[in-house]
Amino acid sequence: MTATGIISALIIGLIIGALGRLVVPGRQNIPIWLTMVIGVAAALLGTVIARAAGVADTSGFDWTEALIQVVLAAIGVALVVGVTGRRGVSRY
Repeated sequence: MTATGIISALIIGLIIGALGRLVVPGRQNIPIWLTMVIGVAAALLGTVIARAAGVADTSGFDWTEALIQVVLAAIGVALVVGVTGRRGVSRY
């Protein structure tokens, strides 16, 4: 993978991760780097799923693939927030 490909993957991952965070209700106390990691993983997995389903090869922008990626990012953010808990929120 070239340097341009890596930078593009990070930028796309950041966007997908941010969109995933917006979908999940409530406040998420996770760092931006973790959002980026979740976004990159969701983008890669979403592309694999879209290609397997046959919806990745369309003319123009692939809305179905993007929707799959954002949904996966939202699931990833929700899982991470659920596992790490909501730090900083008092339960008493």
